[in-house]
Amino acid sequence: MQILKQPLFHFILIGVAIFAWFAWVSPQQDVAEETDTITVDGNDVALLKTRFQNSWNRPPTEDELQALVDGAIREEVLVREARKLGLDQGDQVIRARLAQKMDFLTDAIAASIEPEPEVLQTFLNENPERFTKPAQIAFDQIYLNENAELDAIENAIEAANTQQDWSSIGSTTLLPKSMPLTVVRAVDANFGTGFSAALNSLEPGNWSGPVRSAYGIHVVRVTDKQDPILPKLEDIRDTVLLEWRREAGSDLAQAQYESLASNYQVETPDMGKTVE
Repeated sequence: MQILKQPLFHFILIGVAIFAWFAWVSPQQDVAEETDTITVDGNDVALLKTRFQNSWNRPPTEDELQALVDGAIREEVLVREARKLGLDQGDQVIRARLAQKMDFLTDAIAASIEPEPEVLQTFLNENPERFTKPAQIAFDQIYLNENAELDAIENAIEAANTQQDWSSIGSTTLLPKSMPLTVVRAVDANFGTGFSAALNSLEPGNWSGPVRSAYGIHVVRVTDKQDPILPKLEDIRDTVLLEWRREAGSDLAQAQYESLASNYQVETPDMGKTVE
């Protein structure tokens, strides 16, 4: 995806604006934290109530709400004192969390993108392998045994073609006698690698064999086949949109990082000397 294509470029500009806004308000927050005043306003209380409601599916009682407020004040006191002691400096957990929150800002921007249908269609056309439904096959099978002789195989095929109820033919097995349309990897998961490939060479409608699985010899009737298919956009729009936003978010995150990094002069040691 080209980073300057519409509408992603517009959201990069939005991202720059959002990060700039946070950079602008953060010094004011720092000044406020240097005072001895801790203010819990109506918005803070509303947020605490909302979090409680989301967790417990009910509003907090008066005592529970007071406990939430007390907990928030306690947290603020400890955070401020920890910062005074410099406990936030050099802490890898805190640093990782702050970097993660910056990424969350980018993710939120990407999640808000609502591309035009033609943008999604282009993305689908350029990435068919992500959305193509794999080949599927449906079949009936009769298990003979591990080393069935040719006569037994031919007799089973003849009986299956002439008997209306073929389910009693062959040996007992826990393998399914019939499989509806199933992706080939699932067929191989049940019968062993290569079984689906052997089925794919058979003409639907006729009993034939031998077909070897991981368990022995079978005679098989293929009942249906479906080639790999790329669905229409309207049938998988949500999936395509999710993938598009994920890639857009990745592009946006990289562009945003490069924009932020351009504000710094980065100095690194000579790596050849550090490994000596």
